[in-house]
Amino acid sequence: MKGDKYTMTDDPFRINNEMPLLICIIIILFIFFPSCRVDAQTPNSLASYLFQQNKLQRYTYQVIAAYPHDSRAFTQGLIYENGILYESTGLYGESSLRKIDLSADNILQMVKLADDYFAEGLTLYKGILIQLTWKSNVAFLYDKDSLELIGTFTYPYDGWGITHDGRMLITSDGSAVIRFLNPEDFSELKQIRVHAGERTIDQINELEYINGKIYANVWLSDFIVIIDPDTGQVMGWVDLTGLEEKSNKHENVLNGIAYDAENNRLFVTGKRWPHLYEIRLKEERSE
Repeated sequence: MKGDKYTMTDDPFRINNEMPLLICIIIILFIFFPSCRVDAQTPNSLASYLFQQNKLQRYTYQVIAAYPHDSRAFTQGLIYENGILYESTGLYGESSLRKIDLSADNILQMVKLADDYFAEGLTLYKGILIQLTWKSNVAFLYDKDSLELIGTFTYPYDGWGITHDGRMLITSDGSAVIRFLNPEDFSELKQIRVHAGERTIDQINELEYINGKIYANVWLSDFIVIIDPDTGQVMGWVDLTGLEEKSNKHENVLNGIAYDAENNRLFVTGKRWPHLYEIRLKEERSE
C-alpha cells in the first residue's frame, strides 16, 4: 500500500482499526462490485450514453468492398494514398511498418521495428511517414517511397493515434486529450478534451482527419466518434457493430481508419482482422 498513513496488521486479511469506515466500504465496493464505479466507460455504457444523445448524429454503414487483410497484423495505424496502404502494426517483437498494394493485397515493403518497441499510430505528412510508439516516447520518421528511417522525435506521454490537418500534427494518448503539434519542431501548440454533452469520452485511439473533423476509434469498442477539432465536442458517431463477426477476441477490436480524399472512400479494419473494408456511412438519428 502506498504511503504510511495506514499500516497493515499482523493478519493480512484484517483491516487496521485506524482506517476510516468509509474508505473500507469504498474499497469493498470497487473490488466486489466494479459496476458501482462512477462513470466507468465500457463499450456498453458508452453506447447507451451516445444513443441517448438525441441531437447527436448517428451513422451506421454499408459495405462497399472487402479486401484481404493479414490476420496476423495487430493494426495500430492506417493511411491511404494513390492505391497504396501504409500500415503500422503493434506488439513487442512484432511491430512493423508496411507498404501494401491494396488491389493485390501484396506487401511491397516492410520495416520491422526492434523488439523493444510497440508501434502505434501512423500518418503521412508532406511525404514523411510518422509512426508513434506506445511506451517508448519516441516517434520514427520514414521516407514515404523507400521507407528509409530519416529521423526521430520524442514526446512525454503515451503514443496512440496520429493524424494531421495540413498544418498541425494531431495525436492521442489513450485518454480524452487530443494534442496538436507543430510539425517543424513537434512542440505542443494546444489541447482539446473529447466530450459528448457533459460526459468526457476517453480511450481515444487511432485518428484520421476527414473533411475538417477528427474521426477516432474508441479503444475496445465498435465505435468511431467524429470530433470538432476546435472544441473537442463529439459531433456524431459511427456504429460499426457486426462488421467483422469472426474477430471476437477481447483485443482484436476495430482499429484503423484510412481515407481516400480524391475518391471520397473510407476504409476501416481492426487488429488481426482478415478483412479491410471500404464502407459508406448511412445517416440515422439516435432514438
